[in-house]
Amino acid sequence: MYAHLAYSRAVSETKTQRVHLRVAAGDDELFRSAAAETHESLSEFLVESGRERAERVLADRTRFVLPAAEWRAFTAALDRPTREIPSLVELFRRPRPE
Repeated sequence: MYAHLAYSRAVSETKTQRVHLRVAAGDDELFRSAAAETHESLSEFLVESGRERAERVLADRTRFVLPAAEWRAFTAALDRPTREIPSLVELFRRPRPE
């Protein structure tokens, strides 16, 4: 299902931006061979590969999944009242090093 949605989104979106790349000869050969194996144009292959990596990179920094028991512990920790930790209060009162 996800692959279908990702493909549909890419196909229906009008492409108006250009990206110019310089690559080593070995990378060019690798990309072209992989594109041919998947029956995609070089552009399709590079855009899809780049999109997949970008989504993974951003997902690693914005989303996470926990098993149910760990999720309950996590939300319980967030719901607990805050407590002051004197050493942290002191640390944050110090001026930032230049």
